[in-house]
Amino acid sequence: MSGANVISHPLVQHKLTIMRDKGTSTQGFRRLLREISTLLCYEVTRDLPLAHQTIETPLEEMQAPTLAGKKLVFASVLRAGNGLLEGMLDLVPSARVAHVGLYRDPETLMPVEYYFKAPEDLNERLVIVVDPMLATANSAIAAIQKLKERSANNIRFLCLLAAPEGVAKFNEAHPDVPIYTASIDRKLNEKGYIVPGLGDAGDRMYGTK
Repeated sequence: MSGANVISHPLVQHKLTIMRDKGTSTQGFRRLLREISTLLCYEVTRDLPLAHQTIETPLEEMQAPTLAGKKLVFASVLRAGNGLLEGMLDLVPSARVAHVGLYRDPETLMPVEYYFKAPEDLNERLVIVVDPMLATANSAIAAIQKLKERSANNIRFLCLLAAPEGVAKFNEAHPDVPIYTASIDRKLNEKGYIVPGLGDAGDRMYGTK
């Protein structure tokens, strides 16, 4: 789909299949989410700009590549976003972290904000927003709008699963923000869940209902 980058790496797809299985335990789901988020982070940061600095190896001095610019910001859409956040921080431990607290009203399916905390200089950093599901897209759209209001202008959205309806709605609201996902599933059901999906990521990660 236009505006969505599907990460088809075999390890990503294999781990996602195990996560979809309803028989996978809470412990297993949590471990796999951390593992798959590291792989997804690798892909979403593939084109980061590089600079060069002088270092000395045990044999000689050289010009070696290093990340250019200010450190990244990972923006977690609470609560399930923290499952992706942990694995990404394993790969990029120096990244700054923002938290956007939203929950979906079960009747209207619209996001309700309860918390927001982010670095001050978002306009100078790449912000990668993380949330396992892009279903109705309401929460993702609201989170990114909040970050834009705080001056973020270089944003990417990373999720584990997306629905076609969510991708279309997200692209309409934020056409400047690319989506990275491991899968675009078939559809949303009448309750706003992705089908075939993997259930509620937060509940499966924390063992709640």
